[in-house]
This record gives sequence, C-alpha cells and structure tokens, in this order.
Amino acid sequence: MPDLTIKYVETEFKGRYRATIKGIEGAGELIVKKVTPTLIIADHTEVPETMAGHGVARALVERLIADAREKGQRIVAFCPYVRAYAQKHAAEVSDAFQW
Repeated sequence: MPDLTIKYVETEFKGRYRATIKGIEGAGELIVKKVTPTLIIADHTEVPETMAGHGVARALVERLIADAREKGQRIVAFCPYVRAYAQKHAAEVSDAFQW
C-alpha cells in the first residue's frame, strides 16, 4: 500500500509502531514490551474503524517481524491478532517467535 507509513518509537521498556494512511483519519498501533535485548512481547494491536479493510494490522505485524529479525529478537505474542498471524504463517515466521 503506497500511502501507508509505519513509524516506530521506543523507550527503555516499551515500543510502539504507528501506522497512518494518507487521506484516512486515525492511526493503527502495535504496542510491544521489551523483556530483554533479545525478547519482546507483542502486547496489543489496534486499528480504528476508519482504516478497516486496508491491511494495516497485517502491515504492522510484518514490520514487527522484520524488525525483530534484524535486531536478533524473538517475539512472544500476547496480542491475539499477532498470535493468530504467527500461527497462520508458522512456517515462514517461526524463526521470529518464541512459543
């Protein structure tokens, strides 16, 4: 999706992915907690009604997975959406998740 932008902001213990789409009000978010430098928890994903059907939640999870791989991290999926995505795509993403 060409008008989708995802930005990541972190503090010492948490991180937040924020997705926006040009021309659509609202922002999708995926919140993570940092347990150790190599272990993070995908805690919560939320996408507003205004962005429904645009693949925002999927794009947030795919960015999370790409970043975790790049940083050498493993993800624990507390968030039901992230867990469902990981289970559905287990063969492709099992290297990034801790079950």
